[in-house]
Amino acid sequence: MTSSSVSSLLRLSFCLFILQVMNIGTCHAATRIYHFKVQTMRLTRLCQTKEIVTINGKFPGPAITAQEDDNIVVNVINMTPYNATIHWHGIKQKLSCWYDGPSYITQCPIQSGQSFTYNFTVAQQKGTFFWHAHFSWLRATVYGPLIVYPKANVPYPFKKPFKEHTILLGEYWLKNVVELEKHVLESGGPPPPADAFTINGQPGPNYNCSSKDVYELEIVPRKTYLLRLINAGINMESFFTIANHRLTIVEVDGEYTKPFTTERVMLVPGQTMNVLLAADQAIGRYSIAMGPYESAKNVKFQHTSAIASLRYFGAFPNSVASPAKLPVFNDNIAVKTVMDGLRSLKTVDVPEDVDAHLFITVGVNVNKCNSENPNNKCQGPRQGRLAASMNNISFNEPKVSILEAYYKKLEGYFTLDFPTVPEKSYDFVNGAPNDIANDTQAANGTRAMVFEYGSRIQIIFQNTGTLTTENHPIHLHGHSFYVIGYGTGNYDHRTARFNLEDPPYLNTIGVPVGGWAAIRFVADNPGLWLLHCHFDIHQTWGMSTMFIVKNGKTVAESLPHPPADLPKC
Repeated sequence: MTSSSVSSLLRLSFCLFILQVMNIGTCHAATRIYHFKVQTMRLTRLCQTKEIVTINGKFPGPAITAQEDDNIVVNVINMTPYNATIHWHGIKQKLSCWYDGPSYITQCPIQSGQSFTYNFTVAQQKGTFFWHAHFSWLRATVYGPLIVYPKANVPYPFKKPFKEHTILLGEYWLKNVVELEKHVLESGGPPPPADAFTINGQPGPNYNCSSKDVYELEIVPRKTYLLRLINAGINMESFFTIANHRLTIVEVDGEYTKPFTTERVMLVPGQTMNVLLAADQAIGRYSIAMGPYESAKNVKFQHTSAIASLRYFGAFPNSVASPAKLPVFNDNIAVKTVMDGLRSLKTVDVPEDVDAHLFITVGVNVNKCNSENPNNKCQGPRQGRLAASMNNISFNEPKVSILEAYYKKLEGYFTLDFPTVPEKSYDFVNGAPNDIANDTQAANGTRAMVFEYGSRIQIIFQNTGTLTTENHPIHLHGHSFYVIGYGTGNYDHRTARFNLEDPPYLNTIGVPVGGWAAIRFVADNPGLWLLHCHFDIHQTWGMSTMFIVKNGKTVAESLPHPPADLPKC
């Protein structure tokens, strides 16, 4: 072989080596590092300037982006006088339960002046998620998008949109939300409604001093856009619509769905939804509207809608926007229509054999008030104190990390006897199980359910009428679940119809007004997971419980040791 041939062979070998290294680099997941400073900032809204808690001085907070299977590292420094945690809503935290974020459940809060590093992998997940504070009502201003894109060269199951935009729906209070929660708890009465709804932090022209506080979305005619909708509100479910345009739902809670086109959608707090928007109308300006869905009776709420602007490229800046029409605030049919249209993109593997049949009631209670100061402490109905419960147990928030207590086998911090009943062993009176139908009083406790690794679980959530019925957004940490059925009235296994072929795969489900919802999932993520209503007021009142999933048979199915910098209580 000539020297030139050897040289050419060496160059070729070197090039192949470089290509191999480059290929390995593209196959390996990346680590995305972010720095979050929990800090206050002064913000002027609705004619008033106040201090709010933010991340990095931004409202809404900064976006986190990653690709499927990437590792995300977030260094959080708390520079406020309040405790803080961050929950990565919808991220399953596979074998990383320590970083899930709910205060006093999987970690003690990050106290003022302290820091904590969240370190987790978005394993086999992609889509629209979000992060938010999980202490007190701080998530009223502490929230932001978490977008996980498909891996390189993995297409969407629909034609690639021209561009995408993230739209966060929120609620805004003029009062300090931490003090507001304390006042509501002390009074025993209902919370005041939000002072405004917001779209990407802006209330829009319907509110005082807000004619210029309007989010504007500019689009190009004849293009298709992907809108990533996130309901970051804390106590209100929300309708969303765009004047003269239709929305095609293609993803909910980070899972693709069969395309479903509608004029309006409803998102419960904690829900995310991707919709396609076709810019197929005449060049001009069109209103984007967010308004309340309030299903409970005799509840005060914010009636005024938030308005944003959709402007076609080439439209006159001062042209009058076509108005958007929202449903009536209690339009249950509009909500059911959207839910009926949600189906998984393909046929899915729903567990057919079930190991645990659970029945869980959700509702609002009125507890007796024995205060010596009833005018200030007993402001609930019938001079009682409002509470909320699951199976008539109102959750007591502990002052330790329950996950840490479970991991270290510490006794006395919680009880492993959350009351459940088998699917077919209950009867109903007046919209509630017999044992609580005639009593609005809830028991108190910090209780959990324990499941073996790999258990196939079915839960029937039943809305009860102990005080009033409403649509309850129930969120499960650490898992997603198939919504196999739902309906109005009392659940009856003899007549209920289940979809076991292509039900939607969600992490948050609105249990219908006075009705029921059925879910199934596999408990395949070891750790301790919160199950709660995503109305912050209902969680504050106690509509929560916990799941404990035991370790599997292998190291790869076991919860790892707690991180060294886990905050202390």
